Amino acid sequence: MNEQNLDIYGHPPIPWSRALKQLEAQAHEEGRGRTCWLATTDPDGQPHLAAVGAIWVDSKFYFVSGPQLRKSKNLASNPRCAISVSLDDIDVVVEGAARKVTDAAILERVANLYASLGWPAQASGPLLMGRTPETTSGRS
Repeated sequence: MNEQNLDIYGHPPIPWSRALKQLEAQAHEEGRGRTCWLATTDPDGQPHLAAVGAIWVDSKFYFVSGPQLRKSKNLASNPRCAISVSLDDIDVVVEGAARKVTDAAILERVANLYASLGWPAQASGPLLMGRTPETTSGRS
């Protein structure tokens, strides 16, 4: 992981351990939660930004998206993306590539964490499901 301080003053990077501690705590906080923002690009290069309920688990962001949603279609054609979140005293941007998660054990763990935070998720085969008829697929 590359660390970079994006301020305009040329300060050294903020230690990743500081961000990591807050990201790990966020996955266990009840209540309001924090909105994460997912940046993708359309096949024609048009940027797209969407709020997602992402959680940090085992040094990765996990989020859900339905197959017909714009972010899923964008990621299917180009998995490169960025997720941003504003923590207590630091803003974090993580850049990388998304991939669909189908491992049952990981999906179960992520579903249980979502459920503990108040989102009624459950693992169902290779998917995370909510209590509504709409299905969502796991991505990291």
